[in-house]
Amino acid sequence: MAYQFHKRGRQGERKIKNYSPTPPFLFLPLICLLIFSLVACSDKSPLASQENSAASSNEDSNLTFFDVTLEQADEVGRPTWKVQAKKAKYTKEKQIGQAESPYGELYQDGKVVYQIKADVADIEQDGKQLFLKGRIFATDPSNGIILQGNELEWRPQDDLLIVRNQINGNHKQLQAVAQEARVKTREQRIEFSGRVVANSSDPQLQVRTEHLIWNIKEEKLIGDRPLEIDRYKDNKISDRGKGNSAEVNLKTKIATIKQNAQLELLNPPVQITSNSMTWNMNAETVTTNSPVRMFQRAENLTVTANKGEMKIPQKTVYLTGNVNAIGQRRQSLKSNTLTWYLDNKLVEAQGNVVYWQVDPRLNFTGETAVGNLQTENIVVKGGNSSGRVVTEIIPQERANRQ
Repeated sequence: MAYQFHKRGRQGERKIKNYSPTPPFLFLPLICLLIFSLVACSDKSPLASQENSAASSNEDSNLTFFDVTLEQADEVGRPTWKVQAKKAKYTKEKQIGQAESPYGELYQDGKVVYQIKADVADIEQDGKQLFLKGRIFATDPSNGIILQGNELEWRPQDDLLIVRNQINGNHKQLQAVAQEARVKTREQRIEFSGRVVANSSDPQLQVRTEHLIWNIKEEKLIGDRPLEIDRYKDNKISDRGKGNSAEVNLKTKIATIKQNAQLELLNPPVQITSNSMTWNMNAETVTTNSPVRMFQRAENLTVTANKGEMKIPQKTVYLTGNVNAIGQRRQSLKSNTLTWYLDNKLVEAQGNVVYWQVDPRLNFTGETAVGNLQTENIVVKGGNSSGRVVTEIIPQERANRQ
């Protein structure tokens, strides 16, 4: 292992540089390097000894260095990090070096993946990992992502950058706060964890969860824990979705919510519940290919089906398979398919239609039905074969028994 030391004037400029790959068992931490530099210079220069005395009242406890450069390379000689500081203090009791205005670069495969800087930071390193503590900023020069936190850990062998303790991430596409961010530089992926709140500008969304993955190249947000998604229009919440997991494509503006998926629309005021739903914010549609339940508060009307689609601007719902609509007075309409026009409160049912109302007790069957379920104004028509509607009038005694 070869090191080079430079001293210039009373400022005592020293540069510590590792010119050869350093096997883990031979690597000396920054603290040891700084001490070695001091001893090497003090043997040859009275000035170095004077500087050491001036730097601290206790030579064994506090040491001060100026214009410090710390570098580390991998097993093939490629740089893994480089940190420079105008001034660094080493405290023996804490076994740590405090650097003023440190600036550095983190490398992966010989290329800069993040640039780091701070006003003041505590620096530790063991040859395999670099640790910084303080108010730290890490910037990805390739895409402009800035991660701010109070702790930074760089593990080049694992391709892992960890920023901890009050994370604030900023990018033109996404802003996020969390307790920790784990960056995979080769995969261009960031995992946020701990009270995550992520805000997207286009579409205008807020995602809240405990763990969120951001695939930067694919422009996707992936939540594998319970989460809530608020959509905004004119800076006001227009819709709110939630589920146990979700994927949001920021490029196509499509969110897929799974496992106990629920979507609350404010206009029209409808609640949609399903095991899986696709929310297209650009086209303003909601589609489910699994059993779905829709509830309209204003009419107190609940509709269930095997699958459905809602066109939000048109305020129209299309339901297919085992459709069952139930009103507030327990009147019901069953059919194969149903089109629900929320604006004019009309329903159009087709296929094996069965209409039931409680007061008066009536039961109609046919092939189609049109009307207002809330007011119980329904017209049932027969099919093409018989053209007849079957009507059952239930006697009062039987009605009481039911």
